[in-house]
Amino acid sequence: MLNTILGIKGNMEARYNLRGHRVPVTVIKAEPNVVVDIKGDHAVLGLGARKKVKKPQNDFVNKVGVAPRFVREVKTDGQVKIGDKITVAIFANQDAVKITGITKGHGFTGGVKRWGFHGGPKTHGQSDRHRAPGSIGQGTTPGRVYKGKHMAGHQGNEKITVTGLEVIEVNPAENMLVIKGAVPGFRNGYLMIEKTGKVKKYVAPPEEKPKEDEEEKLETKGSEEPKEPEEPKEEKKEEKQTKEVSK
Repeated sequence: MLNTILGIKGNMEARYNLRGHRVPVTVIKAEPNVVVDIKGDHAVLGLGARKKVKKPQNDFVNKVGVAPRFVREVKTDGQVKIGDKITVAIFANQDAVKITGITKGHGFTGGVKRWGFHGGPKTHGQSDRHRAPGSIGQGTTPGRVYKGKHMAGHQGNEKITVTGLEVIEVNPAENMLVIKGAVPGFRNGYLMIEKTGKVKKYVAPPEEKPKEDEEEKLETKGSEEPKEPEEPKEEKKEEKQTKEVSK
């Protein structure tokens, strides 16, 4: 079976765990995905339906009867067929997932917003250097700007993948997934959720058992009977009394 499903990002909410701690979560709406095509060891998953079908999507209509709105290729083990439906039931609580999406676009931004530059000083004769990037390289050597230099430019609207996320809740009746933390993209944006395993929880190490020598010592200590307190000797008192009488 497949370990990937396509979904739509919903709102961010808060849930409370068993310890009473407030946990931020993201709700993802994942309607049943349809396998619209198979290409070798990859299956083509489709989500939603187009209102207007164009000629390139007619192949999907002929195979499945619908032209999906969002399509992605995922790796398969060969056990799926065209027309199969993939639901959120493939996930379980405490599953580790990685989510791929398109980040929010911020347009053309400066270095302060895009990379967190601090800008120039606001006093000592500075007039228009408050949000300037400053020096972008050296002079004669190397006499150029290094590749990958952080500068102003287009921010966001990029495909990224966030790993190490945890599934908090699975609701097959409502086709809903609840993920711990934030996921990339804007509200109602398309996401690809892939299961990567189980979240590793901290397990306290077992208590070490005492060695044989220590066990014997404990047994001998426990077997010894407690000694009764000795009665104070009265001989010395009698000697003192005799001395006083003789005097």
